Formats: sequence, structure tokens, C-alpha cells
Amino acid sequence: MAETAARPAPGQRVTHARVLHVALPIVLSNATVPILGAVDTAVVGQMGLAAPIGAVGLGAVILTALYWIFGFLRMGTTGLTAQAQGAGHQGEVAAMLTRALMIGGLAGLGVIALQFPLFWGAFLLAPASAEVEGLARDYMQIRVFSAPAAIALYGLTGWLIALERTRAVLALQVWMNGVNILLDLWFVLGLGWGVEGVAIATFLAEWSGLALGLWLCRAAFAVPAWRDWTRIFDRPALARMMVVNTDILIRSLLLQAIFLSFLFLGAGQGDVVLAANQVLLQFLHITAYALDGFAFAAEALVGQAMGARDPGRLRRSAGLASVWGGVSVIAMALTFAVAGVAIIAVMTTSDPVRAAAATYLPWMVAAPLLGLAPWMLDGIFIGATRTRDMRNMMAISAAIYAGCVVILLPLMGNHGLWLSLLISFLARGVTLGLRYPALEAAAARS
Repeated sequence: MAETAARPAPGQRVTHARVLHVALPIVLSNATVPILGAVDTAVVGQMGLAAPIGAVGLGAVILTALYWIFGFLRMGTTGLTAQAQGAGHQGEVAAMLTRALMIGGLAGLGVIALQFPLFWGAFLLAPASAEVEGLARDYMQIRVFSAPAAIALYGLTGWLIALERTRAVLALQVWMNGVNILLDLWFVLGLGWGVEGVAIATFLAEWSGLALGLWLCRAAFAVPAWRDWTRIFDRPALARMMVVNTDILIRSLLLQAIFLSFLFLGAGQGDVVLAANQVLLQFLHITAYALDGFAFAAEALVGQAMGARDPGRLRRSAGLASVWGGVSVIAMALTFAVAGVAIIAVMTTSDPVRAAAATYLPWMVAAPLLGLAPWMLDGIFIGATRTRDMRNMMAISAAIYAGCVVILLPLMGNHGLWLSLLISFLARGVTLGLRYPALEAAAARS
């Protein structure tokens, strides 16, 4: 459908301040994520039994994994919305929000409808004692009814990021975590509802989060295009959205396959090595939380530059976001080098695990530095919606990882496994980097 809205006025300079304005609220938002899991565990821990702790942990992991399948909605919505914003197509910006909410809501209803076979399959893959499984089912059968809200929030968050409204994303995260924590304390410690209380708290927090998110996006509902069904169901727009989201899904599944195989192969080397790898992976998660802010900034700013057909602005957006990402990973690497052993000591009291983790710690000093390029280029390519390149380069990187594991694991043991993982980071960064010139060329002619 033709867009009649005027294009934005030129001169929207990309500056260091603008990058930080987008990135820092995301970094702060990510910092709140581990707090909720800790509170969930702590409140059920006050019951004095092991089974409720395991049930909440297992149930949360299963539902998170199910919802993660739809994580493409966040990334795809960001890229497509940012491009519409850069092109000045405000009607399409509003329509993108409606599409994202509809897809998220329908996906959530699908999860509810298929919950019994999905949960059955999940417990086959992650068996537990009868008591833990029973409590986990009780937890999941309550929480699953907020699936439409939880998945729709992926799209809503992506839409806000595209418009550089990351303070709203932070407010949304703080609200949901705050509501969840307060209700946890009330329902579990005050009313004695146990595992079901934790589930009800999360259910209410996610639906209240969606309500708040819709209020934060209220300006979009002042534009008639949000309910222009002809525009919303425009076939070319829907087809493009489907292609982008499918590519991102395949890319994400390949990335997940790498990390799952890493965990399984580590488990084959004994309990101590497995535990050490788990501890060190937390260092990688911390790095990802820090880099996400700058990668998200790249998504929004690069997407807008792509929509505005401005390769110079695209280059500056990618460059400045990557500079700050580089500052972040250097700080992470130095912190891990200087304080890594002390951090490990806080994370585990087992002397054998501490010793093993310290042995493999140098890989975690290198990981942030080698992870910078793939993390930042992912953000750049998402903003440009060059998702086929992301999918293909991830496939190449996964194949290289598999080949490295076959060769290096027998020769070097767990060191070989870590080296294979970091080589996959390097491969993804190099292959995406080689595709970057084509991305700028596309911006010039799009």
C-alpha cells in the first residue's frame, strides 16, 4: 500500500549521546532480570522444602524456552518498525504495532491450546521426581494463561526500541518485576499459597505489564492506521514480516543448538567440568546483558537510517554503537581478568569447581572481545532486516563450530570445547563483516 506520510526532516544527527540515550536504559533493564529469579527462589525457599524450589525453577525454564521460540517477534518488529520510522511512514509504524500484538496474542493462544502435549514433551526432555513434576505442572498450568501477554510483549518491546523509547522499556521491566516481587511476598509468605502463589504473581505481573505497555504506546492508537485492516493485512507487508521472522527464528535455533551442544558435551566430561562451565557461562550472560543495550541501539538507529536511505547515517550509527560496545567488552574482559577468581568464589563454594573454573577462566577473558563483532553485527543486520545474511552466516558458523568440536575436543578436552565456541563467535563476526558492504549498498538503493 502506498504511504502518503511525509518523510522525516533531515539532520537527525547520530551522536554519542543519542546512542547512550538508547542503550543505557536497556543495560539497566537487563540488570533487573536476575533479581526476579532470585526472589522467586527465595520465597519458595522459605517453605523449607526442596521440591517447591525445583518445581518453580523447572517450570520457569520450560515456559521461558517455549516463549523464547517467539523471540523473533522482538527483533523483527524492531527492524521493520525502525525502517518505517526512518522513511517517515507513520501509518506503517502504527500498523506494525497492531501486527506484532496480533501475532503475539495468537501465538500465546496457541501455546495455551497445546499446553498438554508441550508440557508432556518438556518433561520427557527434562525428567524430574514425581513430586517436583507435579508441583511444576501446577505452576505452569496457571502461568501459561499469561502466554498471550508475555509473547505480545516481545513485539511491543521491539516496537518501543525501534522508536528509541528504551526508557519506556526500562519502566515496563521495572513495573513487571516490582509487581511480581510484591505479589510473591504477599501470596507466598503472607497467604501461604506456595508454588501456585508464585505462578499467580507472574500471571498478574505479565498481564499488568501488557496493560502498561499498551498505555505507553497510546500515541500509536491516535493514528487511524493502527486499525486500518486493509493496511494491516497488506500481503507484501505480511510476507516481508514472515520472511524476516522466519530467518531470525532459524538463526536463533542454530545459535541455541550451539549452546545446548556445548552444555551436553561439557556434561560428558564429568560433574565438576559441567559445573565449572555453568559458572563461566554466567560471565557470558553478564557480557550479553551489557552488550544488548548497544546492539539494540544499533537496531533502532541503523533501521531508521535504512528507511531514510542514508548510508552515511547508517555507517555512523553502526560505528558509534560499536564503539560503545567495544568500551563495554574491554571493561568486561578487564574485570574478568582481575576479579574473575573472586567472582567464581562467590558463585560456588565447591573447591573442585572453583579450581576447574579458574583453569578455564582465560577463555572468558577472551570471550567478550571475540563476541563484540557478532553481537554488534547482529544488531546492525536486524535493523537493516538483512536477516537472510544472518541466517546463512549463522549456519556457516554452526558448521565451523561442529567441525572444531570434532577435532579439538578429543585433543584438548574442555579447553577444546571452549576454543570451538569462541571460534564460532569469530566465524560469525567475520562472515557478517564480509556482508556489511552489501548492507550499505542496499541502503543507498532501497
